[in-house]
Amino acid sequence: MDLSCQVIYSQFGLAIHQNDHQARRRFVQWAQNEIAAVPDFHKRILFSDEAHFWMNGYVNKKNCLIWSEANPQVYVETPLHPEKLTVWCALWAGGIIGPYFFKNDKGHNVTVNGDRYRAMITNFFIPELNNHYVQELWFQQDGATCHKARASIDLLKDTFGDRLISRFGPVNWPPRSCDLTPLDYFMWGYVKSLVYADKPQTLDHLEDNIRRVIADIRPQMLEKVIENWTSRLNYIRASRGSHMP
Repeated sequence: MDLSCQVIYSQFGLAIHQNDHQARRRFVQWAQNEIAAVPDFHKRILFSDEAHFWMNGYVNKKNCLIWSEANPQVYVETPLHPEKLTVWCALWAGGIIGPYFFKNDKGHNVTVNGDRYRAMITNFFIPELNNHYVQELWFQQDGATCHKARASIDLLKDTFGDRLISRFGPVNWPPRSCDLTPLDYFMWGYVKSLVYADKPQTLDHLEDNIRRVIADIRPQMLEKVIENWTSRLNYIRASRGSHMP
């Protein structure tokens, strides 16, 4: 098989192309060059993402990927009539901005789309960011459709300029790289391991639990999570772009 066309599958059906490894190597080289020039550079990146929290405790397998070179033909069960919260956070060495819960004008929980994402950036994220009085932060987002839309990119560039790491942004975020964002490799799993402990019976109860657990995450834990990011860069560089096992 031509390696340029080889497809690698995750356990849950996400196709990973061999060409992705090259994009990941380029990103890692860029990040390590920045850290060499500014040793605390990795502590200046705001990593952001959304996650679903299902009322019945169903875990979104998007955040639980295991890579395989053969299509595992796995079927993923999802609730027939799902009740869930869609939550956004930004995480950096200095703290967490959020959680933000996507709701419509009537206060009903909704999923994220481009208009709702940009409204969140304008009405929640930027005012919260201004309250931190931190200069020269970078902002990272993945390649979700609502993130990489031209209107979203332009809005974020108004605040961050070229300090934007994103698909189609000034610095390209490599596709299918959930092992490189602390929200996927740490926070969502950590929060989900705790918020269902008392078996919440309503979305309001679940929302309160999410707020409480995130507020209880200590700065020392975040520092370790961000330092782990540099170890992940080393692994990906040594493995020529492979995903973390």
